Amino acid sequence: MDNFRFYVPTDIRFGKDRLATELTDVLNVYGKNVLLVYGGGSIKKNGLYDQVIDLFEKNQNTVVELSGVEPNPRVETVRQGIELCRENQVDVILAVGGGSTIDCAKVVAAGFYSDKDVWDLVLEKGYGGKALPLVTVLTLAATGSEMNAGAVISNLTTNQKLGMGGPSMIPKVSFLDPQNTFTVPKNQTAAGSADILSHLFENYFRQTTGTDVQDFVSEGLMRTVIKNCPIAIETPNDYDARANLMWASSLALNGLTGSGKGGTWSCHAMEHELSAFYDITHGVGLAILTPRWMNYVLSDQTVDKFAQFAKDVWGITEEDKMKAAKQGIQATYDFFKSCGIPMTLPEVGINEDKFVEMATQAVAHSTIKTDAYVPLAESDVEAIYRECLTESIFV
Repeated sequence: MDNFRFYVPTDIRFGKDRLATELTDVLNVYGKNVLLVYGGGSIKKNGLYDQVIDLFEKNQNTVVELSGVEPNPRVETVRQGIELCRENQVDVILAVGGGSTIDCAKVVAAGFYSDKDVWDLVLEKGYGGKALPLVTVLTLAATGSEMNAGAVISNLTTNQKLGMGGPSMIPKVSFLDPQNTFTVPKNQTAAGSADILSHLFENYFRQTTGTDVQDFVSEGLMRTVIKNCPIAIETPNDYDARANLMWASSLALNGLTGSGKGGTWSCHAMEHELSAFYDITHGVGLAILTPRWMNYVLSDQTVDKFAQFAKDVWGITEEDKMKAAKQGIQATYDFFKSCGIPMTLPEVGINEDKFVEMATQAVAHSTIKTDAYVPLAESDVEAIYRECLTESIFV
């Protein structure tokens, strides 16, 4: 296990109906002028927007809104948010939504204090400056952005989707009420669960050995998602299923499963190019790529970890390690498909036209060529993309 720092200061307010009695007290710690950030309007349909506005009125807050944050938040929207904060002397940002909304709000919070264009901040990746305080109300279990320092922003002009982050960007307080996810559609529930699983997979399949704590926690969280995603899809208002998915989302990417493990992620680097060029749903892209990546990097050198994954996550009892590993990969593929996720690139409107360009950028914008669980050159990434063109069988 490598040396690490585990710094997660977010105050989590988990459970039913806490917003009404706690939100205004939380915001008052930071000031009265609020930037309200949200996405495409689902919070207006489910009543959450009216609830928040009513609380603002009773608390005599001054509110300015940044609405319409995209599923892959765009740098132009971030710039708009920064200007709103400066023009209205905003004290605190309230992000109500899923990971995209929260990511956008994080970079707005950082960009407020910078003289640089915000895309230059994104290109620098690591941010060490100040940020406006951020409070979040989570409405989708997926990215874990409610409890970490990272954010991912898209620039469609340059076909880039890149991550950045810093300690000051960690949310101060996050409200996690599973009831706020009851109205999430089946396809978004599935895609969000795929995102959670991918975060766990990426941390699980890393180069560092001797990380039993991280790996065993990851396995338990994987089983939690595998159990509860189908329940939430079938019965959207099942509180326990939604609660377990929501908490798994936070724990998957707050550092708990990845700290002390070296190396870089593989599938996210490849998927970011799919989203950058085609603006597809992030979790769907990850679900399509992951089983193909697993099969591509399976070898005599990696089989032990994949066999452990098959046994401890999927309950596979096959004694031959290679057979067990392939059964685990097949189970992963079958699970995503059973949740209604499209499992080929043509199903989401992607053909092979830009594979070479995307593979080149996936390597250029990451360290997967040197630091991944199994290093991937441009030709490897292109080959994995090609495997995603048709339905797959791994056993």
